[in-house]
Amino acid sequence: MRLNNLLKDINIDNDYVVVGVSTGCDSMALFHYLINNTSQKIICAHINHNVRKESNEEEEYLRHYCLENNIIFETIKLTNYQENNFENEARKKRYAFYEKLLKKYNTKYLFLAHHGDDLIETILMKIARGSNIEGYAGLKKINKVKDYYIIRPLLEYTKKDILEYCQNHKITYFDDISNTNTQYTRNRYRQNILPLLKKEDEQIHKKFLKYSKTLLEYQEYVEKTANDFLKKVYNKNTLDLIKFKNIDPFIQKNILYILLNDIYNNQSNITKEKHIENILKIINSNKPNLQINLPHNIVVIKSYNSLKFKKDIQTKSYIIPLKSYNEIGNIILKIEKFENSDGNDVCRLNKKNIKLPLYIRNRKNGDYIILKGLNQKKKISDIFIEKKIPKEKRNNYPLLVDDNDNILWIPNIKKSKFNSSKNEMYDIIIKYCEKEENDEK
Repeated sequence: MRLNNLLKDINIDNDYVVVGVSTGCDSMALFHYLINNTSQKIICAHINHNVRKESNEEEEYLRHYCLENNIIFETIKLTNYQENNFENEARKKRYAFYEKLLKKYNTKYLFLAHHGDDLIETILMKIARGSNIEGYAGLKKINKVKDYYIIRPLLEYTKKDILEYCQNHKITYFDDISNTNTQYTRNRYRQNILPLLKKEDEQIHKKFLKYSKTLLEYQEYVEKTANDFLKKVYNKNTLDLIKFKNIDPFIQKNILYILLNDIYNNQSNITKEKHIENILKIINSNKPNLQINLPHNIVVIKSYNSLKFKKDIQTKSYIIPLKSYNEIGNIILKIEKFENSDGNDVCRLNKKNIKLPLYIRNRKNGDYIILKGLNQKKKISDIFIEKKIPKEKRNNYPLLVDDNDNILWIPNIKKSKFNSSKNEMYDIIIKYCEKEENDEK
């Protein structure tokens, strides 16, 4: 069996490429082919998963193989597995190692030996787990991930084809006995389902490949359409829910997939269908303020007609002395010598009526303000709700207090009885303004 022109349509504009090599027949076949058919310098990336007694022997064989072929050999031995899902944790550590090597050799090309049988297994697993169009397509021959490309030139070939290639070229490889362990999901598909499909059609992988390519064509069109809508409804990390709800539900889902892929830097196996469904539930809920948590400490916050995606940063209590210039988040409080306006964005105080020094702090349970002109207490939490202050901003919103902890001013929202008007006596002027928020993701 020959592997014909594997590098067709693959343009490499770098002196180095990284190849993941496990010493199994798939990766050894790809490794052998690249050694003999590319002018680039090859970096052999080997991960010793350290779970089988044969692992060290395989590592040493590959080290000598690279030495004989004048290939750069890089390896890592994995230890301290901590997650319950071994497959998932091993995968994370593998890709972390690959990415480290890509940076070390200043290249963006990673070759992996996934083949047609792997494609079938991946598609079936995605269907069982739930995904979007791109996910259901399984594996791409060339897939951009973060700032590099994963290249899988063997997708058009089966395991049988690759075994024949190894036999014809007398390539030594090692069988990993853990590939027969049905404790792992992929192995169950490999041993129980794949043989049945191949019994129906020995070339079934070509049908799956066509299925994959067709879905990717649809995905390309859908993604373009979703991106066009995304520009209209998303700005400064905020989704406009009024506009979003007028979009077709199918495109809505794809907009959310695009946003999450961007947030997770195109890392696969993070965004699941259930995450999209949960986001749509809070969007379509009648409740104005809701929040859900996503993997990697990402929080989705619904606040009335907007939706934001943020890192989950726990709010900490703070109290800071008032200075001439104070910056809390995107809020600025400045002491002024003169100010003509007299709205809620200006606080005028008479030193005789308060106890100095003055402080800025965030709210505490039970906080209240005695409102100017009404001379009655009102809870800060009730005022925030009335003024539709986003829920995620309430706990961190700055309050001006004196040394007796009297709340003197809720900047730009409400004044207390301690505030003076322009026509009354005062010797302190504090002005509220906002700075532009960064377009964070």
